[in-house]
Amino acid sequence: MSKPATKVRLTQEDEETLQRWIRASTTEQRLALRARIVLAAAHDESTTRVARREKVRGATVSKWRQRYVKRGLVGLQDAPRPGPKRHYDETTQQRVLKQLDQPPPPGYARWNGRLLAEALSDVSPRQVWRVLSRQGIQLARRRSWCISTDPEFGPKAADIVGIYLHPPEDAVVVAVDEKPHIQVLERAQGYLRLPNGKTLSGFSHDYKRHGTTTLFAAFNILTGQIPLVQHRQRRRRREFLDFMNELVAAYDPDQVMHVIVDNLSTHKPKHDRWLARHPNVHFHFTPTHASWLNQIECWFSILSRQALQGASFTSISELRQAIDCFIENYNPLAVPFEWKKGKVHSVHSKPYYADLCH
Repeated sequence: MSKPATKVRLTQEDEETLQRWIRASTTEQRLALRARIVLAAAHDESTTRVARREKVRGATVSKWRQRYVKRGLVGLQDAPRPGPKRHYDETTQQRVLKQLDQPPPPGYARWNGRLLAEALSDVSPRQVWRVLSRQGIQLARRRSWCISTDPEFGPKAADIVGIYLHPPEDAVVVAVDEKPHIQVLERAQGYLRLPNGKTLSGFSHDYKRHGTTTLFAAFNILTGQIPLVQHRQRRRRREFLDFMNELVAAYDPDQVMHVIVDNLSTHKPKHDRWLARHPNVHFHFTPTHASWLNQIECWFSILSRQALQGASFTSISELRQAIDCFIENYNPLAVPFEWKKGKVHSVHSKPYYADLCH
């Protein structure tokens, strides 16, 4: 005599849920099948009849009847499967990270995935890269930094940042510096048609040198404009003072001017007779190894990216003309740089928070 079928009793809420699973077009077919089996069992249909209609084995019908009786709707979901045994565990990650602290093999400057796998012997290169990816480690990336060794870093940085954030009233604040040795390179450039019909734009790897030039520039931090540039072959004290004379002459003689400059020797002789003759001009020197506090460096980066990189020039005069043309188009659209908080350090001071140009 066969064992009697397990009795199924549905609550109204469970019946509505099962009906919804059957009607929904997004329900997985295996889940809809289980719902039909339980609903049929709740209406006292025999296991054999349900199995014949659904075209499954009788054992399958009995299984889902019993699973529902024991666990309810949750029992109709697939049971968790353990899957294959894990080959790597948390200790593998620790071993990879620990190996990175060791020097690379002789002849290599840095680790890569293959070298790490060989050093660990039982970890595949693919698993090494998985660990590095999870940790956000990029072995090929190298970052650089510049830490100021100036013992007066804090006061000097505070002075310059204070002028940027709260410029003195009725005063001109300009950042001044030189961009030396700008190379005049002539490259073959244009469009290249490939055999597959595609067209690429670029320039040849070969180039011809036509000398260098030095750019003196002033950046007005209140307007974001470039009020003055000079093109010179050298950057001695003489050229710097000629540039400053022209810059001062561009404003009212009684105009107070604050000038941000770096610590180049041509900017700060011990006995400066020029400053004595210009009492309205005040120099503010950036700390040692902290020229990034000078906003003109931000503008030099814009000039390089937008006017110089990848360009071709046949003479020094052509390069200078291109720079002048860029400034002529840049000034009408110029805006002051925005500043964001940044944490900077010096060897002799505690962490100092300054606003960096963005």
